[in-house]
Amino acid sequence: MDDKQKWIDWVIELQSLAQAGLYYSKDVFDLERFQRIRDITAEMMAHQTEMPFDKVKELFCNEIGYQTPKIDTRAAIIQDGKILLVKETLTGTWSMPGGWVDINKSIKENTVKEVKEEAGLDVTADRLIAVHEKSKHCRHNYPYGVIKHFVLCTVLGGEYAPNSETSEAGWFTPDNLPELSIGKNTPEQIAMCFKAYNDPDWVVEFD
Repeated sequence: MDDKQKWIDWVIELQSLAQAGLYYSKDVFDLERFQRIRDITAEMMAHQTEMPFDKVKELFCNEIGYQTPKIDTRAAIIQDGKILLVKETLTGTWSMPGGWVDINKSIKENTVKEVKEEAGLDVTADRLIAVHEKSKHCRHNYPYGVIKHFVLCTVLGGEYAPNSETSEAGWFTPDNLPELSIGKNTPEQIAMCFKAYNDPDWVVEFD
């Protein structure tokens, strides 16, 4: 781990402590101190990540209560030795269909929903491949923790149509991948999905 990532990890931990202090403390002076600590962490995160301060504060300091990681799902759809990826409209990079888990959705339900929204396909979510803590598998400058769930899916029907989130869909072999959105999925994680697809006795990976 490089020095920059260490600083980011420390800032994330400080922010979570300040957030918990703001939620559980009753003394007005303690609340002021915790709020100041939270503001400083947002300034530090903006400096370390080069994200605009207002954006960092929106993402980093918008929750109350004890801080927990955000939950993400990624659908592994593999056919004829190729995996389905979608091209993100905002970044122009490619990822497995997926996204944040909605408050009223399970992992399975959210996986199916995201594939329909981003790739236009109806799928079943069949097997859990892995549960990964994002920072353990790629460099991340997110101001919060992320737990990623990789789910093996089977296509039932449907077809791709451009939408607000993705501009293209395509099938790729593991040795001929396009430019990936590394924060969403790494080449190693895609290779893992192929291994799980080819192994009926696959044991779920988890951090």
